[in-house]
Amino acid sequence: MIFGRSERGKPPVEPVTLKILVAGGFGVGKTTLVGAVSEIRPLRTEELLTEAGRPVDDISGVEGKHTTTVAMDFGRITLRENLVLYLFGTPGQERFWFMWDELSEGALGAVVLADTRRLEDCFAAVDYFERRSIPFLVGVNCFDDAARYPAEAVRQALDLDDGVPLLLCDARDRESVKEVLIGLVRHAMAHTAERRRAATG
Repeated sequence: MIFGRSERGKPPVEPVTLKILVAGGFGVGKTTLVGAVSEIRPLRTEELLTEAGRPVDDISGVEGKHTTTVAMDFGRITLRENLVLYLFGTPGQERFWFMWDELSEGALGAVVLADTRRLEDCFAAVDYFERRSIPFLVGVNCFDDAARYPAEAVRQALDLDDGVPLLLCDARDRESVKEVLIGLVRHAMAHTAERRRAATG
């Protein structure tokens, strides 16, 4: 690109930037998901777990976890030349939930990551986005040592509305995560179009 114009003489494309949150319980794979797809080195605000945090940080089921996000994770992915997603991973512990309001400002939607071994840990995130009418989908992170359940069984356990997408995924796998993000963008766009129709109808 030279002096604001592309080499072929076409004006540069101004990309649409969309903000997406990645939420869910402690140790569910939010930092891993952001890192799997980010085209830049993700900004991470992780700190080591300490003895002082043991009474409040339940690591049962994720005993190998040694760090925790204390502010947010940030990454970026370009889906097309004119579409860039900014990913914000939220902290999972209750004591950091005050940051969710700040992070959700202007968000297109959210991915709520779920772990079938500790499904109840994502209830707060599901409730948060439902109450604020922020479009979201649930991504079930299929850990190697976790039992596999049909998507419909997980949907019933979470008591999700029929309109909320639920996808099985691997937070370590770039292509799997991209499918989840594309699914969220489609869902959020449909949600926005429906609200506009309702407002004008």
